[in-house]
Amino acid sequence: MRHQAHHGRLGVQPSHRRAMIRNMVTSLFKHERVKTTKGRAKEVRRYAEKMITIAKKETLASKRHILGFVREREVVNKLFKTLIYRYAERKGGYTRVLKLGSRKGDGAEMVFLELVDRPLEEKLSETKTDKKEKGETPTADASETQPGRKKKQKEASAST
Repeated sequence: MRHQAHHGRLGVQPSHRRAMIRNMVTSLFKHERVKTTKGRAKEVRRYAEKMITIAKKETLASKRHILGFVREREVVNKLFKTLIYRYAERKGGYTRVLKLGSRKGDGAEMVFLELVDRPLEEKLSETKTDKKEKGETPTADASETQPGRKKKQKEASAST
């Protein structure tokens, strides 16, 4: 029987799974947003929320506990200096999962796992870079993309 076996296996060996989750939690705290599959996001979310809850105690023991899990010391410092104060009033639910659709190669459902209450200017800069990567312009009107179009419309309205 599988009593209290609540974690996902993710199709890898336990040591690989532990390393992958630790790396993804570190990346989530570092970049505040990670693109991954739905199953991995659900698993990583459990550990990330526990780390934030432990860090909110602000004790030396909690810092050492998190240093044993998170890979980079700078990320732990960011967690203790900025992130815990952002979530001081919140009792849980520090992350959200945004669906993106299916991956082209194998059809896996892709999602963004991100921290809630991120600063607004950071969100805007990420959307602009995402659109630039796709080859789109971030704020393009029909008038900007086709400059001769307005002239033609004005001439047509003037002639009638």
